[in-house]
Parts: sequence; structure tokens; C-alpha cells
Amino acid sequence: MKRSYPYPWLAREGWPIVSLALVLAIVFQLFAWWFLALPVFLFFLFALQFFRDPSRSLPADLVGGVLCPADGRVIAIELVEDPFRQVPSLKVSIFMNVFDVHVNRLPVGGMVLQRWYHPGRFLNASLDKSSLENERNALHLRTAQGQELVVVQVAGLVARRILCYLNEGDRGVLGQRFGFIRFGSRVDTYLPPDSQVLVTLGQRVRSGAQWIAQLPELP
Repeated sequence: MKRSYPYPWLAREGWPIVSLALVLAIVFQLFAWWFLALPVFLFFLFALQFFRDPSRSLPADLVGGVLCPADGRVIAIELVEDPFRQVPSLKVSIFMNVFDVHVNRLPVGGMVLQRWYHPGRFLNASLDKSSLENERNALHLRTAQGQELVVVQVAGLVARRILCYLNEGDRGVLGQRFGFIRFGSRVDTYLPPDSQVLVTLGQRVRSGAQWIAQLPELP
């Protein structure tokens, strides 16, 4: 059974930018300033596709399932130390280019135990060191079953703003829209090390529409 997860087609984060670009393009066209109207209109089209927020249906139920938090390409699946909790973890990283949907969705439902924000650099988000050196925002989540994981929004080369709408103590539901990153970025998810990964390196994935992993059962 699938559960509908509708949102407006255009993300609210893009409304001011898209509206301003359209108004400027119309004004420039009215004054026959084609040399200005054309690039602004092209930017308007780019902004439309960048800020799109398509409706997604959650996949069939999976006990312990970890939902894909971002659109993009899987660029890392590796055992590492979670830099926020300092515990062994399985990291799954998804790189979003400027043509991907940039809405971020919760990989699990549950309580936000902690939220961390770290200012940093703006390296290419596809580089491994960007997870530790770039500007980033992290949420420490605990499911109703007691499993804990961390999902991290990482700024990229041209990303200049990370938006997150959850704070410590908030409760979120599976697939909930929790944030947005403007203009190229990545999302890292730190899972218990014995989690089962359900995606492969290089695979294209869609947020809110597929499972990327299954958490182990607690003893």
C-alpha cells in the first residue's frame, strides 16, 4: 500500500526568486530590452526546475526502513565514525547537482534528539572531505523503536544556504519535508554499522520514494 505525500509543485523557498525573475523578465520585455529580458527569462526557467517540489508516494512499508532523504546519485557507502556522535556508523551519501530536486525529507519518523550547525567551507559536495569541512546542518534522530541515526545537509560549491525546519525536541514523521539546500549539495546519513544497504554506489535515487537501507533489529 502506498501513502500519498503531496506538496505544492513549486517549493515555497523558491517563490520569491521565481516571482522576481518573472516580473523582471516581463518589465524588460515591455521596454524591448531583449538583451536583459532573455537572460532573466532563462534564469526564470532554471529557477522553476530547481525549486520544483513534486508530489511523492512513500514506498510499501518496510520494518526498519530508512527512506531516501534526497534526490541525486549515491556517491559513498562506507563504514566511518559518525563525526557528530563519535560512534561507528555506516554512511550513505547522496550528491545533488543543480538539476536535482533539492527538497530534503526525513529518512525515519521519530524524535529530534539534537541539532548541530557548523559553518564551514564550500568545496565541491562530491568530494569526500566536504562532509567534514563544508557548512553543514545535522539532525540526530531516534525512532519509536529506539534506533538512532544522523542525517546531515551539506552545502556544496555554489550552495550558500541550508534551510532546516526542525529543532531539538521536535517530532517528525517518515518522509516529512524538513529542509532545503540552495544550489548544489549533498545529504549524508549515518546509520548503525550493521544496517542493510538497499542501494548501490552510483545509483540514482529519489527522495521520499524509495528505501536506501534497513535498520537492524534491537536485541
